[in-house]
Amino acid sequence: MMKTMLATRRLGASDLQITAVGFGAWAIGGGNWKFGWGDQDDDASVAAIRRAVDRGVNWIDTAHAYGAGYSESVVARALADIPKSERPYVFTKCAQLADASGEKYISLKPASLRDECEGSLKRLGLEAIDLYQIHWPTDNIADIDAGWSTLADLQREGKVRFIGVSNFNVEQLERARKIAPITSLQPPYSLIRRDIESQILPYCHEHGIGVIAYSPMASGLLTGAMTKERAAQLPANDWRSRNDAFREPALSRNLALVEKLREVGARHGRSPGETAIAWTLRDPVVTGAIVGARGPAQVDGWINAAAFRLTPSEIAEIGA
Repeated sequence: MMKTMLATRRLGASDLQITAVGFGAWAIGGGNWKFGWGDQDDDASVAAIRRAVDRGVNWIDTAHAYGAGYSESVVARALADIPKSERPYVFTKCAQLADASGEKYISLKPASLRDECEGSLKRLGLEAIDLYQIHWPTDNIADIDAGWSTLADLQREGKVRFIGVSNFNVEQLERARKIAPITSLQPPYSLIRRDIESQILPYCHEHGIGVIAYSPMASGLLTGAMTKERAAQLPANDWRSRNDAFREPALSRNLALVEKLREVGARHGRSPGETAIAWTLRDPVVTGAIVGARGPAQVDGWINAAAFRLTPSEIAEIGA
């Protein structure tokens, strides 16, 4: 397949020009961890990444936490045969770890972050990580000082090119920004998770912080492929089986929203999932959206959302 080109946007104050959609590697981290998506076919995951790159996607977002490095290893396998000059940007995240029982905890200790960085570099086969992000903050805001200072040091040392954060609120962003510039924030953002609109998006706009939104299709809920029957049959090692959004009474409300997305998207020959992504990208403060896939066909199902623009009346219709 001939590689296609997608329009790009500048991420914050960096020199990274990223496509409006990026490949999200959360789901390909395997099913053997608390927030896994069930058992995965690694060959299909590799094929999905390669299809995304062939279709023009120029960045991949993964994390150490996704299967304790499993996702990063799958990403490395997918990129192994791609010439360096054609390699997409690789973004990964640190600070979320798991104990022996599988329970997650956050560590922003400098030594821990450095160990994570070295591990990610090795698994990914990179000399430098394009964007290194704190995955989650701790409840103690003072921890951000040590953690963010460590990422700034890693950037100065050339181990990472740019640094960002994920899941931070405005107070945490302000704390970090006083220590070192923040390239980007990675928050959850979709039609059913809109809480960043009131304060966080305006703050990012004011301070030139790029925004790469995760779960624009609400972890598959807004794709158009989810049904009550499928939700009820999600395997026990798929975290969504324990998530309230996939259970009643929220499930019926969310699936009704999907039908509105289906109605609006059909006017343009677009799927509900593409329409949900386009809605997330409607705000110019959002630089890009992270979209997952576990096979090439899923990539083909959302790739055209990068260029899909909803009209103001359609945005209002969906929002209502």
